[in-house]
Amino acid sequence: MKAESNDKIRQSVRNSYAEIARGHNTSLEALKSSFCCGQPEDTASTQNTPSCGCNGEEPSFEDYTKSMGYSENDMDSVPDGANLGLGCGNPLALASLKSGETIVDLGSGGGFDCFLAAKQVGDTGQVIGVDMTPDMISKARGNALKTGAKNVEFRLGEIENLPVADAVADIIISNCVINLSPDKLSVFNEAFRVLKPGGRLSFSDIVATADLPEDIKQNLAAVSACVGGAATIDQTETMLKHSGFEDIRITPKDESRSLIDEWVPGKRAGEYVVSAYIEAVKPN
Repeated sequence: MKAESNDKIRQSVRNSYAEIARGHNTSLEALKSSFCCGQPEDTASTQNTPSCGCNGEEPSFEDYTKSMGYSENDMDSVPDGANLGLGCGNPLALASLKSGETIVDLGSGGGFDCFLAAKQVGDTGQVIGVDMTPDMISKARGNALKTGAKNVEFRLGEIENLPVADAVADIIISNCVINLSPDKLSVFNEAFRVLKPGGRLSFSDIVATADLPEDIKQNLAAVSACVGGAATIDQTETMLKHSGFEDIRITPKDESRSLIDEWVPGKRAGEYVVSAYIEAVKPN
């Protein structure tokens, strides 16, 4: 029954993100595009501020991307269609990538973080994006053709069963994807396997700071919106330790709560989950 339930979750997530890859207007896109001007009236006075990019008007897609920690230069340096606005932070901000390194991106989507990483690791480096949605892989590969990048490739596969050999990655990145997995321990085990000794994780993800109500945990739309499947900070740390990781650092971003409220309207999700940076190292 557990395997059947997990497959149901994966299929729901796959369908949601296939719609996004095809360019259809989904509830997830709509929620994220209204990240500060769509606030209820009683909070509008505190949320509709210049720093949020609103000034009383609908925020642009660029405003949302900047709120995640990316720059205009980041947005300008990738092909159109690579940035789908699906993250909850910027995992590259902490990654400290070096020329020649091999990077694996879990849940690579349209390839936004992959293309940014490819510029940092240079021609002698390699970036491997993994996504379980065929439409996303097709979109990312099309974006790669636009750039002519030779050091980026995209592979179809589940992050619980990575299509990557042992001990090849210097760093594994991921942006708001681990929470979507119904088997997070397997994800961390696979990440540990794929990393070289001394390799590191740099994730931006959603973690729970309180027990999620059942009506959120059992709601597949809430899972696809990066909320319903969130593990607690303690659970995440325990799983990382169980997989063998050391130097674990989980840094919550409390300022993300108001944004998360908009992802699942009427559920006050920001009271239960928060965006966080997750870092860890595989021992030498």
